[in-house]
Amino acid sequence: MSTQAAPSTRSRLAARVSAVPASGIRKFFDVMATMPDVISLGVGEPDFGTPAQVVQAGIRSLEAGRTHYTSNFGTIELRRAIAEHLERRYGASYDPATEILVTVGASEAVAATMTALVDPGDEVLLHEPSYVSYLPAIVFAGGTAVHVPTRAADGFALDPAEVERRITPRTRVLFLGYPCNPTGAVLPPDVLRTLADIARRHDLLVVSDEIYDRLVYGGHRHESVASLPGMHERTVLIGGFSKAYAMTGWRIGYVCAPRELMEGIVKVHQYDIMCASTTAQDAALVALREAEPDVERMLAEYDRRRRMFVAGLNRIGLPTVEPKGAFYAFPYIGGTGLTSEEFGERLLFEEHVAVVPGDSFGPSGAGHVRACYATSYEQLEEALVRIERFVVRHG
Repeated sequence: MSTQAAPSTRSRLAARVSAVPASGIRKFFDVMATMPDVISLGVGEPDFGTPAQVVQAGIRSLEAGRTHYTSNFGTIELRRAIAEHLERRYGASYDPATEILVTVGASEAVAATMTALVDPGDEVLLHEPSYVSYLPAIVFAGGTAVHVPTRAADGFALDPAEVERRITPRTRVLFLGYPCNPTGAVLPPDVLRTLADIARRHDLLVVSDEIYDRLVYGGHRHESVASLPGMHERTVLIGGFSKAYAMTGWRIGYVCAPRELMEGIVKVHQYDIMCASTTAQDAALVALREAEPDVERMLAEYDRRRRMFVAGLNRIGLPTVEPKGAFYAFPYIGGTGLTSEEFGERLLFEEHVAVVPGDSFGPSGAGHVRACYATSYEQLEEALVRIERFVVRHG
């Protein structure tokens, strides 16, 4: 008699993992890689190289034999530099010894934070459209994401009244990702203060991903929610080097939190990761100390592209709210009669321009696409020619 067990009808994957769809961004990126002459407005990555002095710092680190583990928290030199940077720019004060953790990019910071803060059944208020990794991080931690829609009419800024309306006894966290990927939205100062007041009154934790803090335009000045009165003790602040310093491949970020919360976050980090790359940490230290002129140069060029590209989208009949942060435009394409998915697929195959369907970032993104303007001015001009030809054909 055979003792072999009968095949199970249950998936071998955890249900919460199976329930999360694959990233809509990567789908288009994979197709694009097989096609010639594609102008990619899809993946949110700077087209600039890492500043030369930062690259040289990484090389020196390797040549000096700095190829071993650091503290779980990261090198104290980098943590001190991050603390000084946040204090100087935003008035947000953190103890580098116990309240700052260096992570493998901001994405690891988000995942570790959700795992540390969220129990099964806890609700996390999440604005949408928002970056594709936020929802999976909540789900993988066992939490329940409660979507708070944002609208073009409000510049895609979060409406505090919509937030408060969704608070229940199970609500634990308010998740903010501003400046926003994919919409380019920022939070006006009065909205940020009202959201902070809601968090204090309802005793909510706030997780604020501020990875695009340096990329703001049009007179907007970024303000960190952690710097507001009574918010340090309830806020987890996430940042990194990928966007402003053109260091995506270095995978280096950070998370700042009061000691009570950091004890849990670093516990997740030390068991999952151990520590961030020593080489990348040494390079990031030089980025903070020496690369400010490079950041300003890249910011000015992004702004030049932003103004031209957004004006072009509006001119050709794709209404686009002015993005005041990050490096994305989020045009409305409903006038073509195509869904976001159809628009993205047909534009890619017919005109070889890659964008990302807006509903990849949440239900409120339906009828929009995300177009990244972190590519050359000349390519953006050519992309507008192709997109206009496409819109005329389908309009």
